[in-house]
Amino acid sequence: MRKESKKQPMFTRKDRDNIKWFWRLYLKDKAPWLIVVLVMVSLQAFVYQQFLSLTENGLRVIFDEGSIWKLVQVCGIVFALFLTRGLLSYVVPRVSVWLASNAVRSMRQDLITHYLRLDLAYFENTKSGDIILRLVNQVDALSNFVGHGTVGAARDFVTVLVVSGYLIYKSPILFSAAIIVIPVLILLMRAVSASIKRIQQSAENAFGNYMSGIEEMANGMRTVKISGQEDRERERLFEATDGIRDLTIRLNAAQALFPPSIDLVSAFVYVLVIGGGGYMVIQGGYAMDAAGIIAFLLGLVIMFDPMRLLASFFSQLQASLILLDSVRGIFREDIRIKDKDNAVLEFDKAGDIDFQNVDFSYNPEHPLFNDFDLHIEGGKKTAIVGATGSGKTSLLSLVSRLYDVDSGQVTIGKKDIRDIKVKALRGAFSVVAQDIVIFNASIWDNIKYVAPNATDDEVWAAAEAADIADLIRARGDAPTGPKGSQLSGGQKQRIAIARAFLRSAPILLLDEATSALDQKTEERIQGSLERLAKGKTTIIVAHRLSSVATADKIYVLDSGSVVEQGSHAELIAQSGLYAAMYDAQKDGYH
Repeated sequence: MRKESKKQPMFTRKDRDNIKWFWRLYLKDKAPWLIVVLVMVSLQAFVYQQFLSLTENGLRVIFDEGSIWKLVQVCGIVFALFLTRGLLSYVVPRVSVWLASNAVRSMRQDLITHYLRLDLAYFENTKSGDIILRLVNQVDALSNFVGHGTVGAARDFVTVLVVSGYLIYKSPILFSAAIIVIPVLILLMRAVSASIKRIQQSAENAFGNYMSGIEEMANGMRTVKISGQEDRERERLFEATDGIRDLTIRLNAAQALFPPSIDLVSAFVYVLVIGGGGYMVIQGGYAMDAAGIIAFLLGLVIMFDPMRLLASFFSQLQASLILLDSVRGIFREDIRIKDKDNAVLEFDKAGDIDFQNVDFSYNPEHPLFNDFDLHIEGGKKTAIVGATGSGKTSLLSLVSRLYDVDSGQVTIGKKDIRDIKVKALRGAFSVVAQDIVIFNASIWDNIKYVAPNATDDEVWAAAEAADIADLIRARGDAPTGPKGSQLSGGQKQRIAIARAFLRSAPILLLDEATSALDQKTEERIQGSLERLAKGKTTIIVAHRLSSVATADKIYVLDSGSVVEQGSHAELIAQSGLYAAMYDAQKDGYH
């Protein structure tokens, strides 16, 4: 296969599109302030131009006129100019950082909003380290680059233009020797830009993997300690840090090509100017004297320093373009579960729930449901049981639109749930799930999370019903630890149950609601759950069959299909899969 010989451009079409996107959404409305900043950096460049002119005049005063008074005047004006530049050097960064911080804050808020609207599937398929990397590290890096880097580059660019104009005015012939640096820089930038982008992309991936590895280690520390795998975790993270180090060194090596290249070219230019300028002065007739040559050389020194900074800015720009594309990539993630244009708020929350001809899969190669039908009677208690992987929890995800069916429909009160506004649909559910989210706050605050406007009496009532009120009194405002690390599994489960009592929605979803409770505690909680479920459409997903015996109807799933259905007594009488499962567990019920 023939390799593509065409070089990658310094700015790809995607780069230009991303820059326009950032400008249009986050900077365009700040254009008046940006103009003010541009005026101020232009004044800074003007100071250098005046400094060169005054330096040349001052040298002539020393060499030719010998006037002390004129020399004092020149020195006073030079001091005033640099005092002005010093003041601007303070104001410009303050204003530019304020602008950049506001722009990036808006972008970060848009990112958070978009993240929260993304489908559950995105979070289940994306490493949390990648999410943190984008929301924190990459956005901060962009903020610093926009606030400091771009404004500094604008100042340096204007300085180069103004000083170049002055040097061209003084001697076009000498300046023509100086511009040899420009094509050399362009060729160098073009040569290394693709390399910088490639290394930066690899570095971001490495950082994402490293952060995910840290989170996995922290979350699994109990398993790490019990199994004595500290050495293995250390080696795994050490390997990741080695990769980050190597990529950082490679990135620095690519970026480090710019400054010495400019220094070498600058040295060559200085030799040409000194030699050529000296020749002009010695020969005469070129309107160039010693003061003019010294001022011209000083101008080159002033010009080449910003050019060196501009070259460094360009290398940072290449890396920042990767960050910008990564951050914008979040907004390219499609939100599939969203409201239709004609979606409604009101629907029959007490109506029957039906799965009709449903096809669904997490992976197209491994379908879970095929032409699946299931009827759940409104206001009744329906249980769904089966082996792990049979599709029990997936049904709850589909009815609450955490996922959408591939074909067929799910209806509540004969209304397709896709025709209901997502927030209104999910507001109809109270959930007690097996994967309980506990925040590092008090138990009280954790319960109140699902209903921020609830009264204290309502929270206490929910806590009493879930048999966790005594624990609240004992712990007070003490935080529960990261992810509820200071609580037992049963205590976490009771928090989830208390949330369901507090929310008290018309449809109750119990996903392994008592799975972490011992037999004695389950018996106490069961009465609370019975009261909670009264008059509501209740769907119970359970592995422990003792919790579903009182259900009005039980469906037994196997590999995404309903293989048995009926009441507990009817299923026991059938002596089928349910009866076998119950017999295997019943010794633990006594």
